[in-house]
Amino acid sequence: MLPFCSCWKTGLLLLLLLAVGVRESLQAEEKTCDLVGEKDKESKSELALLTRLKPLFNKSFQSTVGQGSDTYMYVFRVCREASNHSSGAGLVQINSNGKETVVGRLNETHIFNGSNWIMLIYKGGDEYDNHCGKEQRRAVVMISCNRRTLADNFNPVSEERGKVQDCFYLFEMDSSLACSPEVSHLSVGSILLVTFASLVAVYIIGGFLYQRLVVGAKGMEQFPHLAFWQDLGNLVADGCDFVCRSKPRSVPAAYRGVGDDQLGEESEERDDHLLPM
Repeated sequence: MLPFCSCWKTGLLLLLLLAVGVRESLQAEEKTCDLVGEKDKESKSELALLTRLKPLFNKSFQSTVGQGSDTYMYVFRVCREASNHSSGAGLVQINSNGKETVVGRLNETHIFNGSNWIMLIYKGGDEYDNHCGKEQRRAVVMISCNRRTLADNFNPVSEERGKVQDCFYLFEMDSSLACSPEVSHLSVGSILLVTFASLVAVYIIGGFLYQRLVVGAKGMEQFPHLAFWQDLGNLVADGCDFVCRSKPRSVPAAYRGVGDDQLGEESEERDDHLLPM
């Protein structure tokens, strides 16, 4: 009995630990973008842009620049934490020694767009040591329109730290999500062609139903105005002949055969007077 009780208690303890772990994992939600402003009072346009970028939330982007001891790797995520070591970091810089520097955090997100680009800004990064008045770092990511890819070509462009304040890291990336919706405009000719095709379809279908159901026609007779369309080629040819010919057509004289009754009676004299006497 003792071994059975011991196993039962051990199994119960494991179940309790598992339940606690599941509960903690459900409660621990991953941080996401927190727009500048009070909750439930954020800009509707910014919220719409975040919803537009939702397909990128589960993707991570990396880019490495420099050589040797000056090598830096940048890790960026859209509205998700880019580091397991720095809480709320949306974009981090990792040097050759593995030291992480938070360039921008999710809790100070600002986003706006143009016709073919979206600008995502993370503020609240780690403070500068000796530059920019020791203010907090800021990451600016320019997402440009590229209809051929969902997201690609994440690269650092430059770091502006020569000012007293308002310094920033500038990055660029391509994405089809930054493109404005394609709007197709029909030309006047296309509209007329569609209208004409629609009228022809209505004429043929309506005429066919009328001939079949009302008139009771069968076979080719079901086609509306069949006689007219059969004779249309001849009418067109006659019209072209009438319009295009520059000279009137000469009507050939009718041929009449010559019979004996048309020759009349021969003269009895004929050529007798021409003979020598």
